[in-house]
Amino acid sequence: MLKVGIMGARGYAGEELINILISHPEVNLSALTARVEKPTKISGIFPHLEGRLDIECEDISPSKVAQKCDLIFLALPHTVSMKAAPVLLKAGKRVIDLSGDYRLKDKNLYKKWYGLAHASPGYLKCAVYGLPEIHRDEIRDADIVANPGCYPVSIILAVLPLLRNGIVKHDSIIADSKSGVTGAGREPSSRTHFCEVNENLKPYKVNSHQHIPEINQELSKISGHKIQIVFVPYLVPLDRGILSTIYMTTRYRTTENHLLKLYQEFYKGEPMVRILKAGSFPCLKDVRGTNFCDIGIKLDGNRIIVISAIDNLLKGASGQAVQNMNVMYGFPETMGLE
Repeated sequence: MLKVGIMGARGYAGEELINILISHPEVNLSALTARVEKPTKISGIFPHLEGRLDIECEDISPSKVAQKCDLIFLALPHTVSMKAAPVLLKAGKRVIDLSGDYRLKDKNLYKKWYGLAHASPGYLKCAVYGLPEIHRDEIRDADIVANPGCYPVSIILAVLPLLRNGIVKHDSIIADSKSGVTGAGREPSSRTHFCEVNENLKPYKVNSHQHIPEINQELSKISGHKIQIVFVPYLVPLDRGILSTIYMTTRYRTTENHLLKLYQEFYKGEPMVRILKAGSFPCLKDVRGTNFCDIGIKLDGNRIIVISAIDNLLKGASGQAVQNMNVMYGFPETMGLE
């Protein structure tokens, strides 16, 4: 059995990791950490785990976690993971980081978008971006995997086949993404207060979200050209889910049927991507509680519209992290995620 730890177990992503891993046939949950005053049974934090998991959640150091585990999920805030990961890696452990601390390869970009210098820039180059649909072979051998952001997953998977095949203009990509409130994390704020969110639809960080350089980095690698997307995220009064609409301009004449076949062929054999039939488009209810990314395509003249839907806590966070774990250890990729 693989001994697994979760640092940051009290957050939404940490809770989802527990929910998945508790039933994973190859995993033994060996350590849970969070900011708690004293060791507390995890069922005292999440009552639905009563009788299912009796392990204590503790506020212990990365070095102590390393003594108990082979693999550690870091479900910690941005800027916190980069202090814990080096301790674990130096102890010979493997790490899957759900924060944004190891996604960007350029330490200067990290400082620009996250507001401080990276504490362990030496690990940026060796961290593998954890999207198996692109980097599966690299993930297998990685010591540290940088789990993608939720918005980037929904956008990159939606445009990947078009960029790989040179179908769209590189300067034409506009993404509009609507996210449930769990995407903002469990820590309360005025922006996520019920009275602010209920019966409201609100754009935020318009073309200034910290996921932009991550998206640009990966799309530029895919296309071989510098990509600079326009990105507008919205907060919607839902618990979970992301619906992204991406608008692009074609480089040459094509047909919707050709594009649909292109997507079907490109994602053939990918267990977590579902391409919808012509005239059908994703909705959040169809992916809620799953690790799927659903994609629908529409061609209007020279404009391509691609719509994707994911559960932000699963394919956009914890489910994606477990998928990466499965790849790293040679387990069936969908194990624990069916």
